[in-house]
Parts: sequence; C-alpha cells; structure tokens
Amino acid sequence: MLMSDTAATANDPFRSLFKQIWWIVLIRGILAVLFGIVALVWPGITVWALVVVFGIYAIIDGLVLGYHAVRDRSTLEGWGWWLSMAVISVLAGIVALVWPQATALVLLYIIAFYAIFFGIAGAIGALRFRKVPESGWVWSLIAGILAILFGIVLLIFPGSGIIGLIWLVGIYAILFGVLLIAVAIQARKVAKEAGVL
Repeated sequence: MLMSDTAATANDPFRSLFKQIWWIVLIRGILAVLFGIVALVWPGITVWALVVVFGIYAIIDGLVLGYHAVRDRSTLEGWGWWLSMAVISVLAGIVALVWPQATALVLLYIIAFYAIFFGIAGAIGALRFRKVPESGWVWSLIAGILAILFGIVLLIFPGSGIIGLIWLVGIYAILFGVLLIAVAIQARKVAKEAGVL
C-alpha cells in the first residue's frame, strides 16, 4: 500500500466526521454572528436585555449541539464530550434567563467562563483534526484561542463598564462566528472531496 493510501485511510474517519459536523458548526457560527450583531446594533441595550439575549443564544446553541451528539452517538467519535458541552451551554443559558436581574459583573463572569470552556474544547477538537491538512483545523484552533483570550480579558478587566462589555462581547461573537462559518465551509469541502457528502 502506498504511503498516500495509508494517509487517506487514516483520515477517512475524520472525513466521515466532517460530513456529520459541518452543518452544526455552520449553525453555531451563524448564531454567534447574529448575537454579536444584536449587541453592536443595540448599544444602549440594558444589562437585563443582554442577559436575555445571551441566555437564548446559549440555550439554542446547546440544544443544537446536544441533538447532534445524541442523534449521531453511534458514529460520532467523542459524542459524550459534545453532549457535555451542550449541557454546560444550556445550563449557562438557563442561569442567565432565571437570574435576569444579575449585575453586569455576574453576567461578565458567566460569559467569561463560558468562552474559556468552549475555547479549550474547540482548541482540543482542532488539534485532533490536524491529521487532515485541508480540514481547516487552523481556523478552529484560532477560534478556540480567541475564545480563551476573550474569557481571560473579561476576568482580568471586570470593571470596564457595561457599554464596553457589550461592544467587546459583540465584536468577539462576530469574529468567533465568522471563524466557525469558515471551518464549516472547509469541513463540507473536505467531505465532498472525499465522496462522503
């Protein structure tokens, strides 16, 4: 067997996984961009409104992830990890909606830890896909690092003011969403080229 054939065989599970996950990554990217646009277009948004918007985003994001993890658990490698991310996302959203009168500082910490957790998960996932050079894993790694840095910045500078927080959250969400959309498009391309889509 040629070395290229061996590499292709080793990459087949990943290419098959791209078929399963490209659309979920695309939906998450679109949701993140929409959340960011709402935050930026509505700069006078109150803390309560931002909490509600974030809560709805986190719950929808978690439900989409959870549905995918449970539906494809027989073929999706690491589906338990996806499911745990979904549960944390839904819980973060519920906390935000059940406690809408939370102060800006509480909201900041919820968003910061949410971003750090998802950044770590995204970076780990990206490194797993580096075996497939054309998978776009670098974009996923950048999105993960961006999320981690965003969360750390929020934790280091918690007293930036609500307007500054809203702009920071909005810009981060749009950048993160665009990176996820790029990853989804690349994953779909790889799946199509491999003939699994």
